[in-house]
Amino acid sequence: MPRMVENENPVVYAAAQGLELLGDDRTAPGFDERDEREVFTAQEAFAHIRHLNDPEHPLTLEQLHVVCLEHIYVDDAKSTVLVLFTPTIPHCSMATLIGLCIRVKLLRSMPSRFKISVQIYPGAHQSETAVNKQLSDKERVAAALENGHLLDVVTKCIEDSDR
Repeated sequence: MPRMVENENPVVYAAAQGLELLGDDRTAPGFDERDEREVFTAQEAFAHIRHLNDPEHPLTLEQLHVVCLEHIYVDDAKSTVLVLFTPTIPHCSMATLIGLCIRVKLLRSMPSRFKISVQIYPGAHQSETAVNKQLSDKERVAAALENGHLLDVVTKCIEDSDR
């Protein structure tokens, strides 16, 4: 039985240029010698998630404009990251899965000092409140990642995202 795709013809956007990860360079702007830690920016957080694969399409979340630099907020001093994402359609059943992929990728990529929040852009989804509640609940996220099938899907969305 063929799998149903909710948004068969999504709008595809051009990828931004020049936002790739630069690696660990202690001479790079943003490195603070006083506390010997790199200062993280929204550009770096975006670089970590821009190439995540969409669960339904052979496209990245950046190409579908699900994630964009303008909706990522990093406060390095408070060690917080907030990513607002926009599903391609207001009734997207994959919204929680997409948010979970973003959250897992950032948890694996950012230093552990960061508190990571992933939410739907306000007004972009009919179940925004419920999805945001699931994504902000650490126990629900942990339980979801204990599900083997769900973990496989998240892994496929994350693989090859470090370009």
